[in-house]
Amino acid sequence: MIFFNKDEQLENIGNGILDATWAAFPTLARNQIALTWVVYDPPVLVNTGGALTPNAFWDHPVRGFTYRGVERIYPASIVKLFYLVAVNEWLEKGMTQTSKELERALRDMIVDSSNDATSLVVDILSGTTSGPELPTGPFETWKYQRNIVNRYYQSLGWEEIETINVCQKTWGDGPYGRERAFVGELLENRNMLTTNAIARLLHSIVGGVAVSSVRSQAMMALLKRPLNDLPTDTEENQVTGFLGSGLTENAQIWSKAGWTSQVRHDAAYIELPEQRPYLLVVFTEGKAQAKSQAILPFVSKLVADAIASL
Repeated sequence: MIFFNKDEQLENIGNGILDATWAAFPTLARNQIALTWVVYDPPVLVNTGGALTPNAFWDHPVRGFTYRGVERIYPASIVKLFYLVAVNEWLEKGMTQTSKELERALRDMIVDSSNDATSLVVDILSGTTSGPELPTGPFETWKYQRNIVNRYYQSLGWEEIETINVCQKTWGDGPYGRERAFVGELLENRNMLTTNAIARLLHSIVGGVAVSSVRSQAMMALLKRPLNDLPTDTEENQVTGFLGSGLTENAQIWSKAGWTSQVRHDAAYIELPEQRPYLLVVFTEGKAQAKSQAILPFVSKLVADAIASL
């Protein structure tokens, strides 16, 4: 069972938003966008500082809309959300110890989307390191260890994450050595996520049930994005050209963006004054879409306007 209920009202609004987006951006193909949108109707049980038990939280119904939400798509830096939760699980279970370097890496991985920081986080999660190619036996062991994050997520038993792959580092120029061998000749082992899988993970964080309520709040603190006084480096602030750009300055957003020369994605939990909070994950694919700083803000504004009408 998917974690939200499909709803006729949201279905109509969501399809209307997609139609408006295709009309405004005619080069955006039907199969170059995927979207998951979850609305928190009152009583709102998210972002409460973890007031609920996990069972009570998961039993509380929410409604949503999805378009191509089960399609496996290269997630770029949004995979860092999955590494953030996994590290907190490892820390909670005593599978690793915190340190100044790990704290610095987690912050830089989420706040600045640093690939170098992510490399350390993946090493700590898996007990592996990058380097030259390995002989067959040691490489098999290395690969098994690197898949530990996949095994953790599969152990949660969530339908939405059955098809995901989260075992690769994120790169600037690309992988070398054993990392290149691991991703596969045709990149067949690269990271893959769906907008529904990301929505469920983000839902658990904002619900205060990802690992623990204290750890969920710490993760939320890293994901919070200022909408005014943005850093001038527009690529790195994860607001300009992303979902945060479609919001008024009095909105609040917690988000993680991802982009390459081929994709532009964002996943966000958003609160507008006096309105229902909501969660929105939008993926776009293709070179033109990756360059466009207009599509995600356009969708975000339409969703924000729709929330006001609910």
